[in-house]
Amino acid sequence: MPELHFSSWNAFFAMGGYSLFVWLSFGVTFALLGLLWWFSQAGHRQLLRELAAKQARELRVQQQLLKQSEQQSKQQSAQEQSA
Repeated sequence: MPELHFSSWNAFFAMGGYSLFVWLSFGVTFALLGLLWWFSQAGHRQLLRELAAKQARELRVQQQLLKQSEQQSKQQSAQEQSA
């Protein structure tokens, strides 16, 4: 087990009189890491939503183009049969 350089837990938490700076820096660091994680997750979810919307839009366009080409081919075959 590693040897502590402090005589007690109170001395450890007091950090030789620098406890405000030390613990505040730890708190700010962990808060910023938490915010970074949260923003990364939010950005990832947004990217997935945009990708799903783009794929759905492309599928709708493909289906519409296919439907239009089928209608045109039906019209052409009807015109050829009537001629």
